[in-house]
Amino acid sequence: MTAPASPTPAVIRLDGVSKRYGRTLALDGVSLEVENRELFALLGPNGAGKTTLMHILCTLLRPDGGSAEIAGHDVVRAPLAARSHLGIIFQEPSLDDRLTVWENLNLHGLVFGVPRALRRRRIAEMLALVELEDWADKPARTLSSGMKRRLEIARALLHDSEILLLDEPTVGLDAQTRERIWAYIRRLQAERGLTVVVTTHYIEEVEGCDRVCIIDRGKVLAIDTPHALRHAHGQQWLRVTPREAADRAAMLERFADRLLREDGAELVFRSDDAFAESFLGAFGTRIRTLANEVPSLESAFLTLTGRDLRDQGAGPRERTAAFGRRGGEHTR
Repeated sequence: MTAPASPTPAVIRLDGVSKRYGRTLALDGVSLEVENRELFALLGPNGAGKTTLMHILCTLLRPDGGSAEIAGHDVVRAPLAARSHLGIIFQEPSLDDRLTVWENLNLHGLVFGVPRALRRRRIAEMLALVELEDWADKPARTLSSGMKRRLEIARALLHDSEILLLDEPTVGLDAQTRERIWAYIRRLQAERGLTVVVTTHYIEEVEGCDRVCIIDRGKVLAIDTPHALRHAHGQQWLRVTPREAADRAAMLERFADRLLREDGAELVFRSDDAFAESFLGAFGTRIRTLANEVPSLESAFLTLTGRDLRDQGAGPRERTAAFGRRGGEHTR
């Protein structure tokens, strides 16, 4: 008889973690586990507590209550041991623009105590990995935004970290560069067996993650695979563009209880098969465009949080003095 497979060990554990800024409760008893080699996403609106949570995992903030562990090391009692397992990419740029690409990597290796010979070998490996070999002697300020992000990924992995924390790694980048950065992340995870935890405002980016944690106002609302979240919490939507202003007014009056939002010229209604049939029967000839959307992660997010996900940076309460304007490169 074959023995049952052992569960995948969790490499990140949070148990009842809370954090308060004055009267504002940023994290309210957050408990979750991230499994080894998992691609795990934190998804939430601005002010949800995502960056505060990442700063606690990075040992830049102490929780007010509860506990957090990285690879079995408590982030408060053993911060250096916990940090030794981490590669960190902050939301704000944290490269020294005055140094070359190679010097940025070398400085990071020195800070983490990587021996000289090993450091040089790993720098060469990382530059090849992110395709920056030809830029090794160029100042970091000459790189594009996407290239800088790739350099930060290389730097985060230089000390052989097995857990990669990325706080909004693609914010401010164009769609093509965002896609390329995610291609690097997924390739690195597969090749190096990394555990990756990422925060993002782009819902489409979490579709390929193993699990997604939806967090809002400091509370975990749901954790599951994208597929399970869509089917458990997603809604069917009917997107309609009326032909005339009078048609729009009539639709809003008749189906006001179904209206989700007005999106430019479009009206978005909560739908199901019966509603779609009823709507077409009433306004079939008065519609310019119509799309019936199946349950999505976006609709699941709206169902759970009751508000839109905005593409914004972390709020001022989520930033720390240790992080600083330079992204905390001296807080390792």
